[in-house]
Amino acid sequence: MGEKTADRIRRWAILPRLMTIMFSIMGWRCADWFMSLENPDAVQMGFVSVVMGAMTGAFAIWMGHEKT
Repeated sequence: MGEKTADRIRRWAILPRLMTIMFSIMGWRCADWFMSLENPDAVQMGFVSVVMGAMTGAFAIWMGHEKT
């Protein structure tokens, strides 16, 4: 019974999809926070840049592992 559940989880790719959803929410909230700032400084700009860069890298890795 346990093996069937594990196979379903792997086949449906629940964890990568959940992580992608959570990462997208984080990126959205980060961009929303940054746009609400009246006078952002270099540290805040760097933070948003790193978050958006990480999102791009994570998406590229995820797409690279998709089986067609």
